[in-house]
Amino acid sequence: MTASETLKLIAKQWCNLEDLRKLTGLGKNNALKLKSEIKDNLESKGYQLPNKLLPMSEVVEYLKINVSYLQEVSKN
Repeated sequence: MTASETLKLIAKQWCNLEDLRKLTGLGKNNALKLKSEIKDNLESKGYQLPNKLLPMSEVVEYLKINVSYLQEVSKN
């Protein structure tokens, strides 16, 4: 996945399982585990989430995606 494709993907408000798989390169089972981990973490902080979706901003933060680096690379 290129930097511009990643930026386009993380520009979405919500992250579903397929988006998470694309961002991480994980298979379905491991992506489900990661999604569950992120969801449990957010719910322990008091968040109420829609079914099968995670806030993309939280996913980007959790995965430590460097957005400024991706923006710089996509310009070149």
